[in-house]
Amino acid sequence: MSERILIVDDHLVVRTGVSIILDESFKLLELFTTENYPDTIAFLSKNEVDLIVLDINIPRGKNKEMIAEIRELQPDVKILIFSVYEEITHAYQYILAGANGYLNKLSDKEKIILAVDTVLKTGNYFSPDVISALINASINKESINPLNKLSKREMEISELLIEGNGNLEIANKLNIQMTTVSTHKNKIFNKLNVRNIVGLIAVFNKSVG
Repeated sequence: MSERILIVDDHLVVRTGVSIILDESFKLLELFTTENYPDTIAFLSKNEVDLIVLDINIPRGKNKEMIAEIRELQPDVKILIFSVYEEITHAYQYILAGANGYLNKLSDKEKIILAVDTVLKTGNYFSPDVISALINASINKESINPLNKLSKREMEISELLIEGNGNLEIANKLNIQMTTVSTHKNKIFNKLNVRNIVGLIAVFNKSVG
């Protein structure tokens, strides 16, 4: 029986590249792609898959909430988060939310194949760095993620700021007022004790734990 994999990413190059890598590496495989969250939910409501390779920053996405909503449609589906954000700062929260693994988009071909193969065979994939961080968090009984101070909306705005979006662009993308963006931005900086976008990027890339 062939494995059915859905690749969810808003960049054509990423969808195509991952599809080629997986198609060349697995004998029995059916590949599907979507580029935004509504299309993903629509597809999953009609088609069962074994694994979803999911970018967390897709149009109209919902960050961690996507995992629960996807599992309402397909409880047994495996979800491998595939993101530009560092594993050490982001994996923890998505694993706690129920993801089966977390993989950085800068990973080489071999690591992508290993992650997908491991999730399909064993149910989970965690890199050594993520495992170490999870152990430290368990021992210390505290969160390893400094970004847990942020609300869902603050996290969305932070990620858009890091991508280089200005207040107007963020307001348009999230359908909110520019003044609301500015208010959230100030709260983000205060919560993370940073003064500018450079400081925000540093916190996102910081090794925690």
